[in-house]
Amino acid sequence: MHRHSHHFSGRHHGGRGFGHFGKGFLDGGGMGGRAFGMGRKLASVDLQLVILGLLAEKPRHGYEIIKALDERSKGFYIPSPGMVYPALTYLEEIGHATVEVDGARKLYNITDAGKEHLEANRAMADSLFAQFGRVGERMDRVRRAMRIDETGETTDGEIDRRGSKELLHARRDLKTVLADKWDSPREEQLRIADILKRASKEILGQ
Repeated sequence: MHRHSHHFSGRHHGGRGFGHFGKGFLDGGGMGGRAFGMGRKLASVDLQLVILGLLAEKPRHGYEIIKALDERSKGFYIPSPGMVYPALTYLEEIGHATVEVDGARKLYNITDAGKEHLEANRAMADSLFAQFGRVGERMDRVRRAMRIDETGETTDGEIDRRGSKELLHARRDLKTVLADKWDSPREEQLRIADILKRASKEILGQ
């Protein structure tokens, strides 16, 4: 199969992207798998495997595949049509998928050969889908944190009563300090990371 990499777009919310937060979820250590080791990329062989996994569930149109990946990653990974349709064409060419005309659209089905390939790579397919789920959950947590300002009021006016004013202020101060230090020299970043690790353990009582 092709060995190129496909780029995924990060959806922007409220006019702003996730910047360094987004990249943090996609580096090698954050996800624990090969698929996102180079940032916002998914290798062609992995994208094809993910598509086969979706087709094994039910026949789908190309836009339904894009929608499914959007939903499973909770809006963070949305492959463009320019990524998905060439992958579908390739799967059809090698006999892993078939296509039938459905009105003005094309409906894709997995073939027996495609099912055999998917089963032979089931562990990797499951790992890829698990990574989509994990990054979606993490981005949900980031979105919730970013919606709450120092008063505890969310963007929709709802008050977050789970945190005290002191805790909210402390979180605001930490976010401000980290933003100021984000582009500091590596030694300084390592020092800060060590402080945060110790603080996390102390908070957890470890």
